[in-house]
Amino acid sequence: MKNGNLIRRCRCTDPKTKKEYGASCPKLKSSRRHGTWTAVQELEPSQNGDRRRFRRGGFETSTKAQEELDKVRSLLSIPEEDDAWGKTQISDLLENCVKDKDPVPDYDETRRRFKMGQSLNSKVTVAEWLDSWLTGRKRLRRGGAARYECDIRVHLKPHLGHLRLDKLRVHHIDSMFDAINERNIEIQEQNAQRRVVRDDLKATPNKGAENRARRHWLRAQLDVMPPFRRITGLNTQPHIRDTLRAALNVAIAQQVMPAFNPATHVELLPGTKPKALVWSEERIARWKETGEKPSPVMVWTPEQTATFLDFVEQDRLYVLWRLIAFRGTRRGEGCGVRWEDHSAKAHSLAIATQLVQDGWEVHEGAPKTDSGIRLIALDEETNQDLLTHKLRQQRERKKWGEGWQNTGRIFTQEDGSLLHPGKVSDLFERLVEAAKLPPIRLHDLRHVAATLMLAAGVDIKVVSETLGHSDTRITRDIYQSVLDDLARDAAEKVVQLVPHARRRPLAAVENGERTTSPRRPRMTPPRKSDEAKEEFSA
Repeated sequence: MKNGNLIRRCRCTDPKTKKEYGASCPKLKSSRRHGTWTAVQELEPSQNGDRRRFRRGGFETSTKAQEELDKVRSLLSIPEEDDAWGKTQISDLLENCVKDKDPVPDYDETRRRFKMGQSLNSKVTVAEWLDSWLTGRKRLRRGGAARYECDIRVHLKPHLGHLRLDKLRVHHIDSMFDAINERNIEIQEQNAQRRVVRDDLKATPNKGAENRARRHWLRAQLDVMPPFRRITGLNTQPHIRDTLRAALNVAIAQQVMPAFNPATHVELLPGTKPKALVWSEERIARWKETGEKPSPVMVWTPEQTATFLDFVEQDRLYVLWRLIAFRGTRRGEGCGVRWEDHSAKAHSLAIATQLVQDGWEVHEGAPKTDSGIRLIALDEETNQDLLTHKLRQQRERKKWGEGWQNTGRIFTQEDGSLLHPGKVSDLFERLVEAAKLPPIRLHDLRHVAATLMLAAGVDIKVVSETLGHSDTRITRDIYQSVLDDLARDAAEKVVQLVPHARRRPLAAVENGERTTSPRRPRMTPPRKSDEAKEEFSA
């Protein structure tokens, strides 16, 4: 290591040349208080061979300048003599320190980072790291990348982005979720206010000068109100935490931050996953009265499902509706299934691809999870319906001629082009309304398939594999209410299998009512032997 220098200089100028004297000022020799001291230390050359120096001035005394020089030299002594890469890293750190006019980094912290192989730049912010992490996630599916990007842009960067990555703590993340929940309350209040004005506008007739003036005033109120917005619910918040946790895990693995992930230790308010409920007569009556669905996830009874399938029997996409209702394929899987995936001989359909909707754009992608790649069995009728559908598609292809788009899909537009998943959902809702059935989403038709299989006594592992769930626990969580109904039905069947004497309720017995059941024979003690009788008489 080359020795550093302390230079004393001033800002005095030569009256003739109008240039600064610098270190050659005559007053520097006559007065010890004149001028300031500058610390200069030679650094390792840059990677391209350029010479570099640490230079910092403005010190009033040589003692303070020497202290600064000692700090620089102690940092340069951290790498071993033969560690050229380490010396370059320390020199880079000091060079950036001069450029940014930052204090010389702490020796102990820098040494710890250097020995641990961590980044010496401790000024990386959470926002900078999140951007870098997301850019490096090249193996993500488009939908997953969009979800991560949304979490980072909407929540993580606005609340945590300004913090230094190595200074992020649990209480910072707790404060973020507290702010999100407070924002939710504000959004709900604003939505309620806008809903009141909107309903008042709808209820005000457009007749009469007074009514028209009121409608004009109500529209003006709506214009200045915030639009309807969605809250960040309790079921969404765990995903935000998981996004942050995944990004911090990579930072820890790359030794950019200490080996402590604060996101792992954040406790959130418990959310409730929607349970699948069946449209019973009581629930239908309540829905007609209030217009509110008992649960976000509603399923039809077998009779209601039959009504819908009978109603759409002549629809072009009848086989698609039937496939989702009986085999539980996802919307994108049903739209993306290909003829090469269908085996008429084996009565099976392979789910190997799907159409993914990103915004309003549609692209082909792999199934949602690895377990989504599966082979589903087909019943005889569905298998035959697919062959009939193929003949109709061939007639459509002949009709369109050169205008036909050969996408290889089983379910397409009339010209062979891809189905848009969003338009398929809209069509399904219109068909449900036309059939005068209680409303369900297209995804709920997949839940109908699960309910039908469970009610038919299919083992839950088979149901889980057919639906493409990665674990039977997911199936149980979603369809717990259906499983409860099946459990009650099973309890009734078990009791009916065991004949018993009592024919009236227990309450009637406790009230002393006469029983109609046959009397049970009284038990008599076993006969004693003759020897026992003689012994007894003696």
